[in-house]
Amino acid sequence: MTGRVAGKVAYVTGAARGQGRSHAERLAEEGADIIAVDICRSVGRTSDFYPAATEDDLAETVRLVEKHGRRIIAYTADVRDYTALEAGLSSAVAELGRLDIVAANAGIFQFGDEVPDIGVDDWRDVIDVNLTGVFNTCKAAVPHLVGGGQGGSIVITSSDAGVKGFARFGHYVASKHGVIGLMRTLTMELAPHSIRVNVVAPTNCNTDMIQNVAVWRLFRPDRENPTFEEFAEASSTLLALPQPWVEPVDVSNALVFLSSDEARYITGVTLPVDGGSAAI
Repeated sequence: MTGRVAGKVAYVTGAARGQGRSHAERLAEEGADIIAVDICRSVGRTSDFYPAATEDDLAETVRLVEKHGRRIIAYTADVRDYTALEAGLSSAVAELGRLDIVAANAGIFQFGDEVPDIGVDDWRDVIDVNLTGVFNTCKAAVPHLVGGGQGGSIVITSSDAGVKGFARFGHYVASKHGVIGLMRTLTMELAPHSIRVNVVAPTNCNTDMIQNVAVWRLFRPDRENPTFEEFAEASSTLLALPQPWVEPVDVSNALVFLSSDEARYITGVTLPVDGGSAAI
């Protein structure tokens, strides 16, 4: 068996599409078996902004992983529900025999209001999925990583909104700052077990989360019906490089690196995948 993570088992949350699907496919391409979870339905008002992933989307992730000849166990659960999340993971680990890599990727995006105008329920939904969901993922996974006795890697998905502020989505910014703090604590706690913990921090990534009219209007409030091209032009102002966004595979490539032995001494790092967004 060949590949940079050959023979390992990876747990990917938010795996039905977007970055999560890309992570699952790239890890499988590099030799890992996959445990994939997604809620496959909308959370709160998130569907007002972009459509939710579906069970058909998760089935497509399964197909893509199996295309690479790897095993995959997929289940539906809400990362806010620790009991369901842990039960599905433990069952899958028992079947696949181990756990080595965790991609704590599941997240939602809501926007449009300044902090005093954010609804209490919206605040709770975003924080509970993006921050508490990462806590639940790590809480469920760490005993399996430690119990395996072979070290491991946790990679948490933050954002360029985790390293600097943005107006009109303070709950998202707070959640993505929060997971970086959690990573730093886990780094210290898990180092004695040779478990490395890092963050990837993408800028706008070319998924359904940004490719919708609601986000286009956020970036072009001067336009009632902005076009794809107008959004691309506005989005490109975030990056130092002459590009409007990154692709999911760009984030996945960073995650694969951090999960591989190539990064065996890298822990406690927030790795931007942002075309220089953090530098401007």
